[in-house]
Order: sequence, then structure tokens, then C-alpha cells
Amino acid sequence: MNKPAMIEICDLSKSFPTAGGRIDVLRDIHLQIFAGERVAVVGTSGAGKTTLLHTLGGLDQPTAGEIRFEGANIFSLRGATLDAFRNRTVGFVFQFNQLLPEFSALENVMMPLLIGGVAKQEAAEKATGLLQEVGLSQRLTHKPGALSGGEQQRVAIARALVREPQLLLADEPTGNLDSRTSDDIMALLNQMHRARGLTMVIVTHNIGLAQSLDRILRIEDGRLAADNLN
Repeated sequence: MNKPAMIEICDLSKSFPTAGGRIDVLRDIHLQIFAGERVAVVGTSGAGKTTLLHTLGGLDQPTAGEIRFEGANIFSLRGATLDAFRNRTVGFVFQFNQLLPEFSALENVMMPLLIGGVAKQEAAEKATGLLQEVGLSQRLTHKPGALSGGEQQRVAIARALVREPQLLLADEPTGNLDSRTSDDIMALLNQMHRARGLTMVIVTHNIGLAQSLDRILRIEDGRLAADNLN
């Protein structure tokens, strides 16, 4: 592509200490991701996909290497500054949606805004609009336990997008859903991508989902084994 990469991953490695020494989970990853791309990350369980996603989003520190976002190494940031970057720039959707069970759908979506210092009324208005956009206008006051799996994931998507991030990272967002609901959630993610100009990186075992995106990365034994445009 004839434009600067939004994200540049350079010599990225990640190891975890064990009683017997260490486990190398990511090894010398080199990668560029461009603004607006929809990227699938595939590979066997334990290949390093989730670790790559967490490191890309600043949740895990790399053992070596850099991740540059619009030219700046995100791991040169520390503490509250890194937290602020992550909260402002990156939205996360997890396989197990990690909604807070004691709060309603509306309260769950409001939470990132309230943590960021947004006034309660403004947070409620913005969260309400986003829940309406993801098709949950009749479920605002329902707690997660009263929602279906697909509805819970819609709440999680709304929560991930409520601070208007540039980058959406999703780890098996359809992994616990039936095929029809999975298709609905993927259609919603694509709708959000178009509406917001999002860059999306999605870890998935669903080959059909991966093939519907712009590009597929295959991770094997912690290394980037393939990088193919669809």
C-alpha cells in the first residue's frame, strides 16, 4: 500500500517465565497494519494469537521489539499515559464478554466513559445511542444474565466502541455463538467498521469469518507463517 502503516510491529517477541525456564510465545514478529484494514489472525490453539492481540493493544509488555502506532512506540509510554492511550485508541471485544453481571447493559456500556471522567448524563446518552445502533434499544435495563449470548456480545461491542477508538481488537468474538448468531455478530462488526472507519484485528478459528475479511495472518509456533490478502 502506498501510505504509511497505522501500526508497525518490529522484531516483536514475548516470553513467559516457567519453573523450567521460559516459554517463547511470540518470536520475531514483523508486521504492518494499515488504517481501515480488517485483519484476521488464525492458527492452532497455543500458537500465540491471543498474546499477539494483547500485546498489540498494550495489555501485555513485549519481551523484545516495538509496536509503533502512527509512528510512536506505544511501549515508551508508562503507567497512566499507556492506560490513557489504550482507553482512547483501542477497543477490546473478548470471547467471554467480561460484562459486569451486577450492572445493566446501559451501565456496562457507560463504564469506560465514566472511568474516563465523562459526566453521567452525557455517558448515558452516548451509551444509549450506541446500544440502539447495535439493535438493543429494548434491552437497556437488562443485566447480562437476562440477555442471550448474541445480545451480550452486542453489549460488549457497544462498550468497546463507546470511546470511539481507532482500533478494534476482537478475540474469538463469535467463538461461543451458534452459526446464525455468529453471522449476525460479524455483520454488525462490518457495519461498525464501515460507519466508523475502524481498523479491526480479529482472532478467530472460524475460517469462513477469516475469509470474509481483507487479510489473513497465520501464526504458527509464535511466528508469522503467512500473510495473505483475500
